[in-house]
Amino acid sequence: MRVSGRLTWGRRTRAGVASAALLAAAVAPAVALTPAAAAGAAAAGTPVCQVRDDRLRELSGMVATDDGYVMINDGADDEARRRIFFLDKRCKVVRAVAYPSRPRDTEDLAIGRDGTVWVADIGDNDHSRETIALWRLAPGADEPVLHRMTYPDRPHDAEALLLDASDRPVVVTKGGSGTVFLYAPTAALRSGATTPLASVGQVTLPTTNTSNPFSFLGRGVITGAASAPDGRRVVLRSYADAFEYDVPDGDVVRALTAGTARITPLPDEPQGESITYSRDGRSLLTVSESADQPPGTRPTILRYPATDGPATAARPTDSAASALPTLARPIAEDTTGPGNRTWLVAAGVGTLVALLGLAGVLRRRHTARR
Repeated sequence: MRVSGRLTWGRRTRAGVASAALLAAAVAPAVALTPAAAAGAAAAGTPVCQVRDDRLRELSGMVATDDGYVMINDGADDEARRRIFFLDKRCKVVRAVAYPSRPRDTEDLAIGRDGTVWVADIGDNDHSRETIALWRLAPGADEPVLHRMTYPDRPHDAEALLLDASDRPVVVTKGGSGTVFLYAPTAALRSGATTPLASVGQVTLPTTNTSNPFSFLGRGVITGAASAPDGRRVVLRSYADAFEYDVPDGDVVRALTAGTARITPLPDEPQGESITYSRDGRSLLTVSESADQPPGTRPTILRYPATDGPATAARPTDSAASALPTLARPIAEDTTGPGNRTWLVAAGVGTLVALLGLAGVLRRRHTARR
């Protein structure tokens, strides 16, 4: 998320990237990779189309539709960018829907079974929001409706949203050390009301060595998510990889917490925060921000073949029964259990270094509160 003062922030970002690179170089020898780590020479995605509308430079969410794509920015500094954008198959904007009030930090998109567009206003880089929100735009509606939610424990930064078979939202936190947490509403969402969330599980991400601008830090955060059109697969993405899970029975939480991921490397995307399935379900589509890229850089949708066959990355689980979200036990943000993968050999110091580096590289400025 960005506000005014982009030049100054851009310098801070570049300095942070440089610092993170030094940290990564110093810590990299201590990183233990699982046998399932992705190959280093991963293939880049195939360009599909280029987004040339200057209002879409801070892309944080994308879904594919029969007619093209829906996209959102995460920035709120420029009023013209605070829209839900509809694009055709050539990435040309054909419609833009404004919000009735100012969003805080819109980070992801999902489409319900009836065609409703869900906008996840869930970003919280400073971990200071008392509520997060979902905006629901019904098919043909002129403006979205706001639904507020609150975490049961503490604020979380999140950039990913999924819908289960009944269109229940599942918020996936961003994480930072390879473990992310799942939250779902305890009741039906209502406009004008604040619905409590419950913790329903956690996911420990597979370890890879896929090249990305943020080194090992970029592999341990989740920046987007998507469901396949038939609902039988979901995918989480980091700055480096896509982690795909089978959903044989519509239970998204169980798939994420008890399933095994298949990995599709997304190498060297500039700042990849968006992912969706193609409408035929055969491909994964991604797009990156371009705001802090060299002049003239345009966001480009990239296509990767969706993975088939057996899963490639086993990992530990910790799930709560998604059918009973109100009974899900609280989950401590602890990734040092005996079954979890080892991120750093020097666990204590290494984890601190990783978190400090992540904060310096990936932290964005907060906007004014609604």
